[in-house]
Amino acid sequence: MNAFRHLLKAAGGHPPVGTWIMSASPLLAEATGHAGFDWGVIDMEHAPLDLMEVVQLLQAVAATKMVPIVRVPWNEAVIVKRVLDAGAATVMFPFVQDAAEAARAVAATRYPPEGVRGMAGMSRANRYGTVPNFFATANKQVGVILQLETVQSVKKLEAIAAVDGVDALFIGPADLSASMGHVGQTTHPAVMDLMAQAVQRCKAIGKPVGTIGGDPESVAQYRAAGFDYVAVGSDLGLFMQGARSAIAALRTPGGDHVHSVSSGTRGY
Repeated sequence: MNAFRHLLKAAGGHPPVGTWIMSASPLLAEATGHAGFDWGVIDMEHAPLDLMEVVQLLQAVAATKMVPIVRVPWNEAVIVKRVLDAGAATVMFPFVQDAAEAARAVAATRYPPEGVRGMAGMSRANRYGTVPNFFATANKQVGVILQLETVQSVKKLEAIAAVDGVDALFIGPADLSASMGHVGQTTHPAVMDLMAQAVQRCKAIGKPVGTIGGDPESVAQYRAAGFDYVAVGSDLGLFMQGARSAIAALRTPGGDHVHSVSSGTRGY
C-alpha cells in the first residue's frame, strides 16, 4: 500500500503531523525527518527546488520515519512524470479548481490505459529496472492529494473528491483566505468557518482532508475542527523561529549583546 494512505488508515483518530520541506539541504531534511514528523511535503511550488534536489531530499528522508510527499509546481503531466520517475510515491497538486482538473491530475500519475504517464524502463522509481512487475502494480502505489485553495474549488469539493484516484484533499488556508478577501488572515472567522464546513463535507463522503498552520496553536484549532492530517510550518520556518528566538534571548532590551560570540569553531 502507498505509505501515505497507510499513514492515514493507521492514524486511529490521531491526525498525523507533518511539515513543509523548503530547504534544498538534505541534512536539514534528514534532521526534520528524525525530529519525529509523520509526513513532509517537499515543495516544488514555492521553494527553489529543481528535480535533482528533489531526488536528494527523497534520499535524505528515506532512512527516517517521515513519509515524503512531493508538491509539484503545477498540474502538468510532464512535471508529474519526471517527479514520479525520480521516486516520488505521493504527489500533491496545487490549485485544483474542478473535477476536470482533478481527473487530469490523476491521469498524470497513471500509466496507460488508466492515464498518460510515460513509461521509462529504468528509473529511480523502479529501482533502475529491478522491481518485478513494476508497470503492472505502479498505478495502485501512487498517492494523489489535491489542494483546494479558492472559494470556487471548495464549492466543488464533492465533485473533485469523487474523481477516481483522489486519495485526499488539502485546504490551503493562505490562498483560500486571499480568495475570500482576507489576505494574510488565515484565522479570520469567515475563513475558519468555511474550512470547518469543508471538513464536515469531507467526513460526509469519507474523504480525508488536511491543512497547515503556522504555529502549534493554529494547528491545534485545525485538529479540533476535525482535519485528518495537519502540518505545522516548514523546515526553514522552524529554523528561523529557533534562530530568532535564540538571538533575541542573547540581546539586552537596548539591543546590546549579552556577551560577544566568537566567530571561531572552539568547542565544536
